[in-house]
Amino acid sequence: MSPPTPTPSSDSDSDSVEKSSAQESAASKIVDRKLTFALIGNPNTGKSTLFNALAGMKARVGNYPGVTVEKKVGRLKHNGQEIELIDLPGTYSLSPRTVDEMVSVRVLLGDQEKMEAPDAVVCITDATHLQRHLYLVSQILDLGIPAILVLNMWDEATKQGLEIDVEKLQQRMKIPVIPLCARSGFGIPELKEAMLELVTGSQASQSKHLELFPENFQATRSELSKIIQEETGQQIPEYLAERLLLDVNGETEREVLQGHESIAQVLKTKRSELAENGCPIPAIEPRVRYGWARKMLEGVIKSPEVPVNHQSNSLDRWLTHRVVGPVVFAAIMLLMFQAIYTWAGPLMDGIELAQGTLSNLLTQWMGPGALRSLISDGIIGGVGSVVVFLPQILILFLFIAILEDCGYMARAAFLMDRLMTKVGLSGKAFVPMMSSFACAIPGIMAARTIEDRKERFVTILVAPLMSCSARLPVYLLMINAFIPQQYFAGGMISLQGSVLFGFYILGVVVAIPIAWLLKKTWFKGEIAPFVMEMPGFKWPSLRVVFDRVWDSGKSFLIRAGTLIFVTTILVWAAGYFPGDHSQLDKIVVQLESDELAQDDPQRELLSQQRRELSSDLLNNSFLGMAGHTIEPVVKPLGWDWKIGIGVLASFPAREVVIGTLGTIYSLGGDVDEEDSGLMDRMHSARHPDGTPVFTIPVALSVMVFFALCAQCGATLMVMQRETNSWKWPIFSFVYMTTLAYVGAFITYQLGTVIMSSM
Repeated sequence: MSPPTPTPSSDSDSDSVEKSSAQESAASKIVDRKLTFALIGNPNTGKSTLFNALAGMKARVGNYPGVTVEKKVGRLKHNGQEIELIDLPGTYSLSPRTVDEMVSVRVLLGDQEKMEAPDAVVCITDATHLQRHLYLVSQILDLGIPAILVLNMWDEATKQGLEIDVEKLQQRMKIPVIPLCARSGFGIPELKEAMLELVTGSQASQSKHLELFPENFQATRSELSKIIQEETGQQIPEYLAERLLLDVNGETEREVLQGHESIAQVLKTKRSELAENGCPIPAIEPRVRYGWARKMLEGVIKSPEVPVNHQSNSLDRWLTHRVVGPVVFAAIMLLMFQAIYTWAGPLMDGIELAQGTLSNLLTQWMGPGALRSLISDGIIGGVGSVVVFLPQILILFLFIAILEDCGYMARAAFLMDRLMTKVGLSGKAFVPMMSSFACAIPGIMAARTIEDRKERFVTILVAPLMSCSARLPVYLLMINAFIPQQYFAGGMISLQGSVLFGFYILGVVVAIPIAWLLKKTWFKGEIAPFVMEMPGFKWPSLRVVFDRVWDSGKSFLIRAGTLIFVTTILVWAAGYFPGDHSQLDKIVVQLESDELAQDDPQRELLSQQRRELSSDLLNNSFLGMAGHTIEPVVKPLGWDWKIGIGVLASFPAREVVIGTLGTIYSLGGDVDEEDSGLMDRMHSARHPDGTPVFTIPVALSVMVFFALCAQCGATLMVMQRETNSWKWPIFSFVYMTTLAYVGAFITYQLGTVIMSSM
């Protein structure tokens, strides 16, 4: 089937001369103001692909005021006219159940804070599932806003042998209908012409409300609007009055009825009266909307007599199989996890190498002092602590973009839904939690794919409990130093490996009851219906994948980067001041001069003095003072003030603890988890009474604390951006720190009792 040439005008029988004149007329009616179009559609209809095709890389991303929904705005210029594009969240209907879901309705009604009503709407549908997608289109038309219907995935409809009479559908719906393939660019020029013609041409003032409901429903709606106006003094839009009647316990009901019990009673009575008169709520809505959709498509779509046998049907039988499906899913997740964990390694090493090179160049250009320390340890270190996460984030979103665009992600969510439902989540929460084993930052960002607000927030709040790669250096240091090298099962199982595995599992074990508890308390409510349309399999679009990876990386650097950078500078200042660094600077000058040979004993002596001075300065810094202050608090965990400083310094980033311990024990800050010198110093460390500072219970206590505590400023910053509030990062920090303290206390006290009885 060769697709018909889409026409932007409803006068489909006009001759070519009239069409040319119409387009010239549209082009000549350029308005002085900026036009605004909202893009809306079901999930998996290619809405984001179309947005990127129209706006390119010129989109800006933020959050709507007061809510967590991401706002994506772009611009295009066509025939001299500037058009702003608003990419609304993917949704199956305009029936808001939460504050976040109300955003789309508010934007379309022009009632969203700091936003004007759009001039028109582009409704994106999947041409292969048109009847189901017209449900949302009917709600858009109910608003009375000028609209264009886009039949996306036109190439897939062709492959399936579907014949769609675009001109007949356009005549019936009385709006422009554009067949289109956003991935290939087919139909994009025609859509741009249709958008301009719709607002500036002859159809600009012809939009009307679509009245589908029976007369008694319409009369009740009007009567309810009058009662609300009399009671509250405010007139609500007609569509919200309609939603108030139809959405039992929805967001409209919560907003309108708050503090107005009399209206609630009237609403209950009106719903009962409608049900008695053959208009049951809410069943009447799908009845009339799907009835309208069937009427619009009658004689419009012609399916092949013999359905095309799709390869995706046979693939689905295997990918959603009770046994084979989870095995395939586990293999894909293992590959993704390994990629995030190992592929990012060389890139992260390269970033750290570049960071070290810059610091070395700085030492050559600038003498020692506070300014050099600020630039080297604060600014360069701060930038490095932001950029070093970028490879993991880009690799994660590369996998997510490929899996989503090829159609597999919907199958994965379906598979995991049964397991995740037991803790109050759905299958969509599994990938963000799995990704958090590499790094909680991309894991939290991946939670954007969860439409339900409560589920998305619970996922964000438990994701940091997964043991990320930043915890691994702490585990390795403590295990290598204090856990004996014992083997079991003929040498196949090692005690050290088992302990490491146990700490990775610990986060999962703790996350399960935490998620369940959150769903039973702050996020109480029924599990949101797991509605997901299974899209057809297709080869991922390189442009779509690139755009998503680019947007994710840019969003992280812009949103979280500045906040992380500021945090790093503050930690540097706390560890640097108020000590006098003049003596240390003199030693640094001597070490950096060419007067001493590398094997000169004087160099080693100066290096030792430098390490001891650095340790003393850190001990007497604001950070060190804080360590002495908190010693009574950490003593029940088996820690001394030096461990307290290390843990305190590691709150912005867990991996900082290794360098901090190296500085405290006069070895310098460039040690790593495998440094034998650091292990020896830890083994020989003693309390004033001569007892060892580090024991097996102490080491286990430290590891439990690191496994459960929110010691990552970057994670908290990203959490703030994703929830659009400081409330939840603070809550996460408090509950995880409390959990970590209690866990470390029990581990040390119980471990000490066991060790003493052996």
